[in-house]
Amino acid sequence: MISGSEAAWKATQRPDVIDHNDPAPARPAASAVPVANPEPGSDPNSGPNHGLVAVPGPGTALPPVTVLLGQLNGARFLEAQLSSIAAQTGCHPDLIVSDDGSSDHGPMLVKAFSTRHPDIGVTRIDGPQRGFAQNFLYLLRSVGPDAPYVALCDQDDYWLPGRLARALRMLEAVPPGMPALYGSRTLVCNADLTPRKPSPLHARPPSFCNALVQSIAGGNTMVLNRAALDLAQAASLEAKKVVSHDWWLYQIITGAGGRVIYDPEPGVLYRQHAHNMIGANNSIRGGLIRLGAVLAGRFARWNTLNIETLTASSHRFTPENRAILQDFVRMRTAPLPRRLWLMRRLRLHRQTRKGDLALWLAAMLRRI
Repeated sequence: MISGSEAAWKATQRPDVIDHNDPAPARPAASAVPVANPEPGSDPNSGPNHGLVAVPGPGTALPPVTVLLGQLNGARFLEAQLSSIAAQTGCHPDLIVSDDGSSDHGPMLVKAFSTRHPDIGVTRIDGPQRGFAQNFLYLLRSVGPDAPYVALCDQDDYWLPGRLARALRMLEAVPPGMPALYGSRTLVCNADLTPRKPSPLHARPPSFCNALVQSIAGGNTMVLNRAALDLAQAASLEAKKVVSHDWWLYQIITGAGGRVIYDPEPGVLYRQHAHNMIGANNSIRGGLIRLGAVLAGRFARWNTLNIETLTASSHRFTPENRAILQDFVRMRTAPLPRRLWLMRRLRLHRQTRKGDLALWLAAMLRRI
């Protein structure tokens, strides 16, 4: 599923490119790994494979991809995630790990992984220690000017083989220079990676009018092309405080007229445990919690933070989306009849009928 107006995007300036004082480390050439569907269990070190992602068919080797992993006291599950990165087929991953002040042995696991996998470039940096979202924005800014793709990575999940190659194949079809973001469903699992159910399937196309009020793909599934990375690096300098880095990326890319590719095929085992920063929310209880957040005003506070950040970067948006953002700001404080009229005119929406009802309720109660 693809969103974004190519014509609108072409009417805007190309996003700024961050100047890096230090040259990017040399990256190994992408290896021509044969792309195939491995037999389940054929590799004793391959970890769980629930057969949800088919490795893309044979073809030319894909460009390298830089994996950006945010780390903070995640040693318990980190080794499995690192192994799943090393087991990716059809493309060559390198790794940047931003440690945000770990006190466990996670940094030693990263060092040991680097020793075991000399073919994977591993760079460790110290994070800003300003929360998980700012750690990922910091990671995005740490990438040099020659990386063609980046993939965001949580420390406690597990990637199915071929999931990076699948994302790159889809992104390769985007016109050169157009910002593009890939995101997908996940397979929600218990702490031991026993599958529970896939994350919700979003049927409506990604768009800026959806991004203003909802994030549709977890950061743990996101892959960006170079143009999207350039945009994110530049805009991140204007983002003083963000609610969540993945929601912000969805808003920035769609706002600038870029393309968002939503893949209904899960490629990440999304591990649920007691210390998730943000857990899965595809349950009745999760829905009630979200409704409670709307009624308590938390959703409105999130929107206030988002608007401040998006306004600072609105010069990067298409004229149409800049006008939508301005009308969204006006709508939030307008008298009730005009508020509801603007809601309808802007076509703000979430991905489900229940979500839309909650959104309209928030608008009526001035909690949007």
